[in-house]
Amino acid sequence: MQVPQQLLDSLTGVAGFHKEAFIQVHESGEQVTSIRVNPGKWSMVNGEWSKNIGLPPVPQQSLNLASATKIPWSSSGYYLPERPAFIFDPLIHAGAYYVQEASSMFLEQAMLQTTDLQQPLRVLDLCAAPGGKSTLLQSLISAGSLLVSNEVIKSRAAILEENCIKWGGANVIVTNADPSAFERLPNFFDVIVIDAPCSGSGLFRREPEAIGEWSEQNVALCYQRQQRILASALPALKEGGVLIYSTCSYSKEEDEDIADWLMDTFTVDSLPLQTNASWGIVETRSDKHQACGYRFFPYNTKGEGFFISCFRKQESGSHSAKPPKKSLLQKASRNELAIIQPWLQPGSPMQLWKQKEELLAFPQQLEKDLLTVVEHIYVRRAGIALGKIAGNDLLPDHALALSTIISPSIVAVTLKKDQAIQYLRREEISVSALHKGWTLVQYEHYNVGWIKVLANRINNYYPQEWRILKRADAGDV
Repeated sequence: MQVPQQLLDSLTGVAGFHKEAFIQVHESGEQVTSIRVNPGKWSMVNGEWSKNIGLPPVPQQSLNLASATKIPWSSSGYYLPERPAFIFDPLIHAGAYYVQEASSMFLEQAMLQTTDLQQPLRVLDLCAAPGGKSTLLQSLISAGSLLVSNEVIKSRAAILEENCIKWGGANVIVTNADPSAFERLPNFFDVIVIDAPCSGSGLFRREPEAIGEWSEQNVALCYQRQQRILASALPALKEGGVLIYSTCSYSKEEDEDIADWLMDTFTVDSLPLQTNASWGIVETRSDKHQACGYRFFPYNTKGEGFFISCFRKQESGSHSAKPPKKSLLQKASRNELAIIQPWLQPGSPMQLWKQKEELLAFPQQLEKDLLTVVEHIYVRRAGIALGKIAGNDLLPDHALALSTIISPSIVAVTLKKDQAIQYLRREEISVSALHKGWTLVQYEHYNVGWIKVLANRINNYYPQEWRILKRADAGDV
């Protein structure tokens, strides 16, 4: 792998940069594989693996965990000794875990050290696709908190929506809007996370094609884009609120220089974070304001290139967004509630809503927040899609199957791995099911989706657009 000479030259003098080590680690071909397990679904499963201290709470037969090691700055992240064929593991489709780059999991420390996670929060993940940071944030915040997960590019927003559905949380709104749209929600959020579009030099090992796209001109363009995104987002942050800014770029222009620009342009304070020396994270300071930043070099840390910096806003505007008097959403009728209730966990504190024919569940205490966001921002999906009513029956949505609010008494059948792969291909499956009608299919105690058992056949309701198209090599299944 040939690292651009211009990049090497531009990093001279950057804290923690060592040219020879940088070149060597990129030429080594080393790949780091890491996952983060889903604590929301772990708590639903009573398998023996959940008692194996130090190992992820997913079945060891699904992943090679014998040599798995903990990521030190993450409560639920693990390094794997090798990269398996994730697409052929039904558990990833069930949302049991997420494949995420280890360095970016440091967002957990940024949240823990700057925010009281026990309090109800409104959190915006502004540049969220494909969903790694959003699923991490949803696992950290309380059930009474709101996560708005946004992506401006429509195709990437679809991937974000899919990953949020698989993660299963109800307190998430997925939006598809330009950052400027959030100026319509002044002083609304307690935390804004901006993993900004960048020149991508931190991903050269994982994505070698990014090398051909890197240039000093692209760094300059990204610097300008990052400024526009931040300028659009800051009005939506409350006074005293926290901004977490990150990139996967090593370039000072996109990292420390952006921190100085922020402090020149807005009334914000830099927030220091505590790190362990053994983690190998380089603490940096910006030239003008000495803003704290934290950079990950792959020869120091086991992960890819990453930069993160945190700020607290010290000013606020005079206006705040208010919920509308009328909404596109309507509360479900008494009859609809009676049909839906047996499908949900008893005592689940959900408000049921209806948009056209679709029913959705959203936390009761977040009603005003939901209506406010729906009024001002284009929403792709809010909460858990439950399905549609046909007569006196529910036609359940796939999101309900993967959610953490589904009733444990729903009839389910367990699939072996080869059967689960057939199901995920949306092929016909054969199971011994005495129950007729809607039935959950499970793999290793995790819900994977719906089938409908009829008198002479079984209908597969796995989403057509999510089905596995790739054929497995020997040993993958």
